[in-house]
Amino acid sequence: MTDTLPMFPLNSVLFPGVSVPLTVFEDRYRALVHHLLRVPDPAERVFASVAIREGYEVGDHGAQSLYRVGVRLQLTEVEAHPDGTFDVVAVGLDRIGLDRLESGETFPVGHVHALPEGTDPVDEGVLERARATFSAYRAALSDIRTDPYSGSLPRDPSYLSWTLAACAPLPMPERQALLEAEDAASRLVMVTDLLRSELRAMNVIPSLPATEVARTRWSPN
Repeated sequence: MTDTLPMFPLNSVLFPGVSVPLTVFEDRYRALVHHLLRVPDPAERVFASVAIREGYEVGDHGAQSLYRVGVRLQLTEVEAHPDGTFDVVAVGLDRIGLDRLESGETFPVGHVHALPEGTDPVDEGVLERARATFSAYRAALSDIRTDPYSGSLPRDPSYLSWTLAACAPLPMPERQALLEAEDAASRLVMVTDLLRSELRAMNVIPSLPATEVARTRWSPN
């Protein structure tokens, strides 16, 4: 089943279950926030985002090429500023596929369909290797930079896979591949292999960890 949602393309890959802060200053995305704030039920203040493969987030030439798998998000926090801009926080809900993007009268609108997560059980060995590898990665970073995660890791395999994907210091194509993985098991295997590669790079060049050159930051519009 297809649906229409306000669209906020970004130069970042977002993930379900993960909160993201955004600075909103371009007119069309300010209009999007105003539209969502007029929705009476906060739980229904929902929009979607896909990553921009090529192009820019702002201006008439933005979103020249978009990835087709993204995330449906709920607007959870809004701080309005006197100049009309917003600082907002949104949380990823689930994955969507983008069928078609329209410019809309005031903000982009996407024709999207749901992409359900696979429900097959995840082998305990896959979970253990993912947790152990991420723990080793955090330990390797301890003398270099701030811990990329605080608190206990999720026990649910899907949420664990999304958490590790969000924390992994990866360029956009690899992050997008993790988002597009069909189930938690596939995603956990992928992120474990990618983190192990990161650890090998850090051991070879300890003074210039790949985290500093590969991390994709959340970008404003």
